[in-house]
Amino acid sequence: MTTAEGFRVLDEKSLREYIKATPSLASKLGTHELDNLDIKEVGDGNLNFVYIIISPSGSLVIKQAVPYIRLIGESWPMTKERSYFEATALKRQHDLSPEHVPEVYHFDKTMSLIGMRYIEPPHIILRKGLIAGVEYPLLAEHMSEFMANTLFYTSLLYLTTTQHKSAVAEFCANVEICRLTEQVVFSDPYKISEFNRWTSPFLDTDVEAIRNDKILKLEVAELKSKFCEKTQALIHGDLHTSSVMVTKDSTQVIDPEFAFYGPMGFDIGAFIGNLFLAYFAQDGHVDHENDRKAYKAWILDTIANTWNLFYKKFTSLWDIHKEGPGEAYLHEIYNDLELRELVKQKYMMDLFHDSLGFAAAKMIRRIVGVAHVEDFESISDLVKRSDCERRALDFAKNLMKKRRNFNTIIDVISVA
Repeated sequence: MTTAEGFRVLDEKSLREYIKATPSLASKLGTHELDNLDIKEVGDGNLNFVYIIISPSGSLVIKQAVPYIRLIGESWPMTKERSYFEATALKRQHDLSPEHVPEVYHFDKTMSLIGMRYIEPPHIILRKGLIAGVEYPLLAEHMSEFMANTLFYTSLLYLTTTQHKSAVAEFCANVEICRLTEQVVFSDPYKISEFNRWTSPFLDTDVEAIRNDKILKLEVAELKSKFCEKTQALIHGDLHTSSVMVTKDSTQVIDPEFAFYGPMGFDIGAFIGNLFLAYFAQDGHVDHENDRKAYKAWILDTIANTWNLFYKKFTSLWDIHKEGPGEAYLHEIYNDLELRELVKQKYMMDLFHDSLGFAAAKMIRRIVGVAHVEDFESISDLVKRSDCERRALDFAKNLMKKRRNFNTIIDVISVA
Protein backbone atom coordinates (compact mmCIF):
# COMPACT_ATOMS: atom_id res chain seq x y z
CA MET A 1 0.00 0.00 0.00
CA THR A 2 1.63 3.22 -1.23
CA THR A 3 -0.31 6.48 -1.08
CA ALA A 4 -0.01 9.50 -3.36
CA GLU A 5 2.15 11.38 -0.86
CA GLY A 6 4.65 8.51 -0.65
CA PHE A 7 3.50 6.66 2.46
CA ARG A 8 3.84 2.90 2.42
CA VAL A 9 3.61 0.25 5.12
CA LEU A 10 7.07 -1.19 5.60
CA ASP A 11 7.85 -4.88 5.95
CA GLU A 12 11.12 -6.46 7.02
CA LYS A 13 12.71 -6.23 3.57
CA SER A 14 11.71 -2.64 2.80
CA LEU A 15 12.62 -1.60 6.35
CA ARG A 16 16.22 -2.79 5.76
CA GLU A 17 16.43 -0.60 2.66
CA TYR A 18 14.89 2.34 4.52
CA ILE A 19 17.48 2.09 7.31
CA LYS A 20 20.36 1.92 4.81
CA ALA A 21 19.08 5.10 3.17
CA THR A 22 18.64 6.99 6.48
CA PRO A 23 21.94 8.18 8.03
CA SER A 24 20.48 8.99 11.47
CA LEU A 25 19.36 5.36 11.80
CA ALA A 26 22.26 3.69 9.99
CA SER A 27 24.79 5.43 12.23
CA LYS A 28 23.15 3.98 15.35
CA LEU A 29 23.51 0.46 13.98
CA GLY A 30 26.98 0.81 12.45
CA THR A 31 27.16 1.61 8.74
CA HIS A 32 29.27 -1.51 8.08
CA GLU A 33 26.80 -3.80 9.85
CA LEU A 34 23.66 -3.07 7.83
CA ASP A 35 23.66 -6.44 6.09
CA ASN A 36 23.67 -8.17 9.50
CA LEU A 37 20.49 -6.72 10.99
CA ASP A 38 18.21 -8.80 13.20
CA ILE A 39 14.68 -7.40 12.69
CA LYS A 40 11.71 -8.53 14.78
CA GLU A 41 8.14 -7.19 14.65
CA VAL A 42 6.81 -6.94 18.21
CA GLY A 43 3.78 -4.66 17.92
CA ASP A 44 1.33 -6.28 20.32
CA GLY A 45 -0.61 -3.06 20.80
CA ASN A 46 -3.88 -1.99 19.26
CA LEU A 47 -2.65 0.57 16.73
CA ASN A 48 0.88 0.30 15.27
CA PHE A 49 3.69 -1.79 13.82
CA VAL A 50 6.78 -1.90 16.03
CA TYR A 51 10.14 -3.34 15.00
CA ILE A 52 13.21 -4.06 17.12
CA ILE A 53 16.39 -3.80 15.03
CA ILE A 54 19.66 -5.14 16.44
CA SER A 55 23.11 -5.19 14.80
CA PRO A 56 26.48 -6.25 16.22
CA SER A 57 27.15 -2.54 16.87
CA GLY A 58 23.87 -1.11 18.12
CA SER A 59 20.10 -1.28 18.36
CA LEU A 60 16.96 0.81 17.94
CA VAL A 61 13.19 0.61 17.63
CA ILE A 62 11.15 1.64 14.60
CA LYS A 63 7.48 2.44 15.13
CA GLN A 64 5.19 3.04 12.15
CA ALA A 65 1.61 4.27 12.36
CA VAL A 66 -0.83 2.91 9.78
CA PRO A 67 -4.04 4.63 8.68
CA TYR A 68 -6.35 2.30 10.63
CA ILE A 69 -6.64 0.67 14.03
CA ARG A 70 -4.52 -2.45 13.82
CA LEU A 71 -6.63 -4.28 16.43
CA ILE A 72 -9.79 -3.85 14.32
CA GLY A 73 -8.44 -3.54 10.75
CA GLU A 74 -9.13 -1.19 7.86
CA SER A 75 -12.83 -1.05 8.78
CA TRP A 76 -11.84 1.44 11.55
CA PRO A 77 -9.76 4.17 9.86
CA MET A 78 -7.35 6.21 12.01
CA THR A 79 -5.13 9.10 11.04
CA LYS A 80 -1.49 8.08 10.68
CA GLU A 81 -0.56 11.70 11.50
CA ARG A 82 -0.76 10.64 15.14
CA SER A 83 2.92 9.69 14.81
CA TYR A 84 3.82 13.40 14.57
CA PHE A 85 2.25 14.02 17.97
CA GLU A 86 3.91 10.96 19.44
CA ALA A 87 7.35 12.04 18.18
CA THR A 88 6.82 15.62 19.38
CA ALA A 89 5.61 14.48 22.80
CA LEU A 90 8.48 11.99 23.15
CA LYS A 91 11.02 14.73 22.44
CA ARG A 92 9.45 17.15 24.92
CA GLN A 93 8.97 14.56 27.63
CA HIS A 94 12.54 13.29 27.13
CA ASP A 95 13.77 16.87 27.58
CA LEU A 96 11.78 17.18 30.82
CA SER A 97 12.38 13.68 32.20
CA PRO A 98 15.41 12.25 30.35
CA GLU A 99 15.91 9.33 32.72
CA HIS A 100 12.42 7.99 32.09
CA VAL A 101 11.68 8.64 28.39
CA PRO A 102 13.57 7.08 25.43
CA GLU A 103 15.48 9.35 23.05
CA VAL A 104 14.11 9.93 19.52
CA TYR A 105 16.75 9.45 16.79
CA HIS A 106 14.64 10.05 13.69
CA PHE A 107 11.15 11.10 12.61
CA ASP A 108 9.73 10.81 9.08
CA LYS A 109 6.40 12.61 8.78
CA THR A 110 5.61 11.24 5.31
CA MET A 111 6.16 7.66 6.44
CA SER A 112 4.61 8.23 9.91
CA LEU A 113 7.74 6.59 11.29
CA ILE A 114 9.73 7.12 14.49
CA GLY A 115 13.19 5.71 15.17
CA MET A 116 14.08 5.71 18.85
CA ARG A 117 16.17 4.10 21.55
CA TYR A 118 15.60 0.39 22.09
CA ILE A 119 14.78 -0.19 25.74
CA GLU A 120 16.87 -3.29 26.14
CA PRO A 121 16.27 -6.44 28.22
CA PRO A 122 15.78 -7.14 31.04
CA HIS A 123 13.19 -4.32 30.73
CA ILE A 124 9.69 -5.73 30.36
CA ILE A 125 6.24 -4.20 30.04
CA LEU A 126 5.12 -3.26 33.55
CA ARG A 127 1.74 -4.96 33.11
CA LYS A 128 3.49 -8.31 32.53
CA GLY A 129 5.62 -7.79 35.63
CA LEU A 130 2.50 -7.06 37.70
CA ILE A 131 0.82 -10.23 36.43
CA ALA A 132 3.96 -12.22 37.31
CA GLY A 133 4.01 -10.73 40.82
CA VAL A 134 7.31 -8.85 40.54
CA GLU A 135 7.96 -5.95 42.91
CA TYR A 136 9.55 -2.77 41.51
CA PRO A 137 10.87 -0.79 44.50
CA LEU A 138 11.53 2.42 42.54
CA LEU A 139 8.34 2.46 40.45
CA ALA A 140 6.47 5.06 42.52
CA GLU A 141 9.57 7.25 42.78
CA HIS A 142 10.19 7.18 39.03
CA MET A 143 6.57 7.55 37.85
CA SER A 144 5.89 10.42 40.26
CA GLU A 145 9.01 12.14 38.96
CA PHE A 146 8.00 11.64 35.32
CA MET A 147 4.47 12.95 35.95
CA ALA A 148 5.56 15.89 38.13
CA ASN A 149 8.15 17.10 35.59
CA THR A 150 6.13 16.62 32.41
CA LEU A 151 2.91 18.06 33.86
CA PHE A 152 4.33 21.00 35.82
CA TYR A 153 6.66 22.32 33.14
CA THR A 154 3.97 22.26 30.42
CA SER A 155 1.34 23.99 32.58
CA LEU A 156 0.55 27.64 33.29
CA LEU A 157 2.23 27.21 36.65
CA TYR A 158 5.47 27.47 34.67
CA LEU A 159 4.57 28.78 31.18
CA THR A 160 3.32 32.17 30.06
CA THR A 161 -0.16 32.22 28.55
CA THR A 162 1.41 32.90 25.13
CA GLN A 163 3.67 29.83 25.35
CA HIS A 164 0.85 27.70 26.69
CA LYS A 165 -1.70 28.71 24.04
CA SER A 166 0.84 28.09 21.28
CA ALA A 167 1.47 24.57 22.59
CA VAL A 168 -2.24 23.91 23.02
CA ALA A 169 -2.85 24.99 19.43
CA GLU A 170 -0.17 22.64 18.09
CA PHE A 171 -1.63 19.60 19.81
CA CYS A 172 -5.25 20.50 19.04
CA ALA A 173 -4.77 18.82 15.67
CA ASN A 174 -4.50 15.41 17.40
CA VAL A 175 -8.29 15.50 17.36
CA GLU A 176 -8.94 12.03 15.93
CA ILE A 177 -6.96 10.29 18.67
CA CYS A 178 -8.78 12.38 21.29
CA ARG A 179 -12.11 11.41 19.74
CA LEU A 180 -11.11 7.76 20.02
CA THR A 181 -10.53 8.25 23.76
CA GLU A 182 -13.81 10.15 24.10
CA GLN A 183 -15.63 7.24 22.48
CA VAL A 184 -14.00 4.24 24.14
CA VAL A 185 -13.49 5.70 27.65
CA PHE A 186 -16.42 8.08 28.19
CA SER A 187 -19.18 6.92 25.82
CA ASP A 188 -19.22 3.28 24.67
CA PRO A 189 -19.12 1.62 28.14
CA TYR A 190 -22.31 3.46 29.13
CA LYS A 191 -24.44 2.44 26.12
CA ILE A 192 -25.00 -0.50 23.81
CA SER A 193 -22.07 -0.51 21.38
CA GLU A 194 -20.96 -3.08 18.82
CA PHE A 195 -17.39 -2.80 20.10
CA ASN A 196 -18.13 -3.48 23.77
CA ARG A 197 -17.32 -6.90 25.18
CA TRP A 198 -17.17 -8.41 28.65
CA THR A 199 -16.92 -11.77 30.42
CA SER A 200 -20.36 -13.01 29.44
CA PRO A 201 -22.69 -14.29 30.79
CA PHE A 202 -21.13 -13.69 34.21
CA LEU A 203 -21.04 -9.88 33.96
CA ASP A 204 -24.22 -9.38 31.90
CA THR A 205 -26.21 -7.89 34.78
CA ASP A 206 -23.24 -5.73 35.86
CA VAL A 207 -22.99 -4.25 32.37
CA GLU A 208 -26.71 -3.55 32.28
CA ALA A 209 -26.45 -1.89 35.70
CA ILE A 210 -23.78 0.49 34.36
CA ARG A 211 -26.02 1.46 31.44
CA ASN A 212 -28.88 2.16 33.86
CA ASP A 213 -26.91 4.04 36.51
CA LYS A 214 -28.04 7.65 36.19
CA ILE A 215 -25.62 9.03 38.82
CA LEU A 216 -22.68 7.27 37.16
CA LYS A 217 -23.70 8.77 33.81
CA LEU A 218 -23.84 12.26 35.32
CA GLU A 219 -20.34 11.82 36.72
CA VAL A 220 -18.82 10.40 33.53
CA ALA A 221 -20.37 13.30 31.57
CA GLU A 222 -18.53 15.74 33.83
CA LEU A 223 -15.26 13.83 33.37
CA LYS A 224 -15.74 13.76 29.59
CA SER A 225 -16.30 17.52 29.65
CA LYS A 226 -13.04 18.01 31.56
CA PHE A 227 -11.19 15.72 29.16
CA CYS A 228 -12.46 17.70 26.15
CA GLU A 229 -12.20 21.22 27.57
CA LYS A 230 -9.45 21.40 30.21
CA THR A 231 -6.08 22.23 28.60
CA GLN A 232 -3.99 22.07 31.77
CA ALA A 233 -0.76 20.48 30.54
CA LEU A 234 0.81 18.24 27.92
CA ILE A 235 -0.45 14.82 28.97
CA HIS A 236 0.72 11.41 27.76
CA GLY A 237 -2.92 10.52 27.16
CA ASP A 238 -2.56 6.73 27.50
CA LEU A 239 -0.46 6.22 30.62
CA HIS A 240 -1.45 2.66 31.51
CA THR A 241 0.84 -0.11 32.70
CA SER A 242 1.56 -1.32 29.15
CA SER A 243 3.00 2.11 28.33
CA VAL A 244 5.73 1.67 30.94
CA MET A 245 8.79 -0.59 30.68
CA VAL A 246 10.62 -1.54 33.85
CA THR A 247 13.44 -3.28 35.62
CA LYS A 248 14.03 -3.18 39.37
CA ASP A 249 15.97 0.08 38.97
CA SER A 250 14.75 1.61 35.69
CA THR A 251 11.38 2.96 34.53
CA GLN A 252 10.78 4.05 30.91
CA VAL A 253 7.56 5.66 29.65
CA ILE A 254 6.72 4.91 26.00
CA ASP A 255 3.91 5.31 23.43
CA PRO A 256 2.59 8.89 23.94
CA GLU A 257 0.69 8.96 20.62
CA PHE A 258 -2.45 10.03 22.52
CA ALA A 259 -0.62 13.14 23.78
CA PHE A 260 -2.42 16.49 23.82
CA TYR A 261 -3.04 19.39 26.18
CA GLY A 262 -5.61 18.04 28.59
CA PRO A 263 -6.39 17.55 32.29
CA MET A 264 -3.39 16.43 34.36
CA GLY A 265 -5.60 14.04 36.30
CA PHE A 266 -6.12 11.93 33.19
CA ASP A 267 -2.47 10.78 33.26
CA ILE A 268 -2.33 10.34 37.02
CA GLY A 269 -5.68 8.54 37.01
CA ALA A 270 -4.73 6.26 34.12
CA PHE A 271 -1.63 5.04 35.93
CA ILE A 272 -3.28 4.66 39.34
CA GLY A 273 -6.39 3.08 37.81
CA ASN A 274 -4.30 0.45 36.04
CA LEU A 275 -2.47 -0.33 39.29
CA PHE A 276 -5.89 -0.90 40.88
CA LEU A 277 -6.80 -3.23 37.98
CA ALA A 278 -3.60 -5.17 38.71
CA TYR A 279 -4.56 -5.27 42.40
CA PHE A 280 -8.04 -6.67 41.77
CA ALA A 281 -6.67 -9.23 39.26
CA GLN A 282 -4.22 -10.74 41.78
CA ASP A 283 -6.71 -13.21 43.27
CA GLY A 284 -7.03 -14.76 39.82
CA HIS A 285 -3.27 -15.42 39.72
CA VAL A 286 -3.02 -17.12 43.13
CA ASP A 287 -1.43 -20.57 43.16
CA HIS A 288 -0.45 -23.10 45.85
CA GLU A 289 2.98 -21.48 46.17
CA ASN A 290 1.84 -17.85 46.49
CA ASP A 291 -1.40 -16.41 47.89
CA ARG A 292 -0.39 -12.98 46.51
CA LYS A 293 -1.42 -11.22 49.75
CA ALA A 294 1.97 -9.59 50.27
CA TYR A 295 2.03 -8.57 46.62
CA LYS A 296 -1.43 -6.99 46.84
CA ALA A 297 -0.18 -4.98 49.82
CA TRP A 298 2.84 -3.86 47.75
CA ILE A 299 0.58 -2.68 44.92
CA LEU A 300 -1.52 -0.62 47.36
CA ASP A 301 1.65 0.85 48.88
CA THR A 302 2.84 1.75 45.37
CA ILE A 303 -0.46 3.50 44.60
CA ALA A 304 -0.19 5.52 47.83
CA ASN A 305 3.46 6.35 47.26
CA THR A 306 2.85 7.37 43.63
CA TRP A 307 0.29 10.02 44.61
CA ASN A 308 2.09 11.19 47.75
CA LEU A 309 5.46 11.50 46.00
CA PHE A 310 3.82 13.22 43.03
CA TYR A 311 2.21 15.72 45.39
CA LYS A 312 5.55 16.40 47.08
CA LYS A 313 7.55 16.73 43.83
CA PHE A 314 4.92 18.78 41.99
CA THR A 315 4.40 21.30 44.80
CA SER A 316 8.18 21.50 45.29
CA LEU A 317 8.58 22.53 41.63
CA TRP A 318 5.81 25.08 42.17
CA ASP A 319 7.67 26.52 45.18
CA ILE A 320 10.97 26.67 43.31
CA HIS A 321 9.40 28.55 40.39
CA LYS A 322 6.91 30.69 42.36
CA GLU A 323 8.56 33.85 41.01
CA GLY A 324 9.02 32.40 37.52
CA PRO A 325 7.23 33.17 34.25
CA GLY A 326 4.13 31.05 34.99
CA GLU A 327 0.99 33.15 34.71
CA ALA A 328 -1.56 31.00 36.55
CA TYR A 329 -0.70 32.58 39.91
CA LEU A 330 1.36 35.73 39.46
CA HIS A 331 3.81 36.28 42.30
CA GLU A 332 2.76 39.92 42.71
CA ILE A 333 -0.72 38.71 43.66
CA TYR A 334 0.07 35.43 45.46
CA ASN A 335 3.22 36.41 47.37
CA ASP A 336 1.53 36.00 50.76
CA LEU A 337 2.64 32.67 52.29
CA GLU A 338 -0.78 31.81 53.74
CA LEU A 339 -2.55 32.64 50.47
CA ARG A 340 -0.06 30.59 48.48
CA GLU A 341 -0.69 27.58 50.72
CA LEU A 342 -4.45 27.96 50.28
CA VAL A 343 -4.02 28.11 46.49
CA LYS A 344 -1.84 24.98 46.51
CA GLN A 345 -4.22 23.04 48.72
CA LYS A 346 -7.21 23.89 46.51
CA TYR A 347 -5.35 23.15 43.28
CA MET A 348 -3.99 19.81 44.51
CA MET A 349 -7.30 18.65 46.00
CA ASP A 350 -9.08 19.41 42.71
CA LEU A 351 -6.34 17.52 40.88
CA PHE A 352 -6.68 14.60 43.31
CA HIS A 353 -10.43 14.34 42.71
CA ASP A 354 -9.94 14.61 38.93
CA SER A 355 -7.37 11.82 39.11
CA LEU A 356 -9.73 9.54 41.05
CA GLY A 357 -12.54 10.13 38.56
CA PHE A 358 -10.36 9.39 35.56
CA ALA A 359 -8.90 6.33 37.31
CA ALA A 360 -12.44 4.99 37.72
CA ALA A 361 -13.35 5.71 34.09
CA LYS A 362 -10.23 3.92 32.85
CA MET A 363 -11.00 0.90 35.04
CA ILE A 364 -14.59 0.59 33.82
CA ARG A 365 -13.69 0.83 30.14
CA ARG A 366 -11.07 -1.95 30.47
CA ILE A 367 -13.71 -4.38 31.77
CA VAL A 368 -16.79 -3.61 29.66
CA GLY A 369 -15.38 -1.70 26.63
CA VAL A 370 -13.52 -2.61 23.43
CA ALA A 371 -9.93 -2.99 24.69
CA HIS A 372 -9.29 -5.15 27.75
CA VAL A 373 -6.21 -5.83 29.89
CA GLU A 374 -4.07 -8.92 30.19
CA ASP A 375 -4.29 -8.69 34.00
CA PHE A 376 -7.81 -10.13 33.74
CA GLU A 377 -7.72 -11.76 30.30
CA SER A 378 -4.89 -14.08 31.40
CA ILE A 379 -7.15 -15.60 34.10
CA SER A 380 -8.44 -18.66 32.24
CA ASP A 381 -11.11 -19.61 34.82
CA LEU A 382 -14.02 -17.38 33.75
CA VAL A 383 -15.75 -17.60 37.12
CA LYS A 384 -12.58 -16.42 38.86
CA ARG A 385 -11.96 -13.77 36.22
CA SER A 386 -15.47 -12.34 36.40
CA ASP A 387 -15.32 -12.29 40.21
CA CYS A 388 -12.11 -10.21 40.07
CA GLU A 389 -13.61 -7.95 37.40
CA ARG A 390 -16.83 -7.44 39.37
CA ARG A 391 -14.93 -6.31 42.47
CA ALA A 392 -12.91 -3.89 40.31
CA LEU A 393 -16.10 -2.58 38.70
CA ASP A 394 -17.86 -2.06 42.02
CA PHE A 395 -14.83 -0.23 43.39
CA ALA A 396 -14.55 1.95 40.25
CA LYS A 397 -18.24 2.89 40.25
CA ASN A 398 -18.05 3.86 43.92
CA LEU A 399 -14.84 5.81 43.30
CA MET A 400 -16.33 7.78 40.40
CA LYS A 401 -19.51 8.68 42.24
CA LYS A 402 -17.95 9.50 45.63
CA ARG A 403 -14.52 10.77 44.61
CA ARG A 404 -15.04 14.19 46.23
CA ASN A 405 -15.52 12.50 49.61
CA PHE A 406 -11.93 11.27 49.65
CA ASN A 407 -9.27 13.60 51.07
CA THR A 408 -6.22 11.32 50.97
CA ILE A 409 -5.04 8.39 48.88
CA ILE A 410 -5.08 6.25 52.05
CA ASP A 411 -8.85 6.91 52.29
CA VAL A 412 -9.22 5.53 48.76
CA ILE A 413 -7.09 2.45 49.44
CA SER A 414 -9.10 1.67 52.58
CA VAL A 415 -12.19 0.90 50.46
CA ALA A 416 -10.36 -1.18 47.80
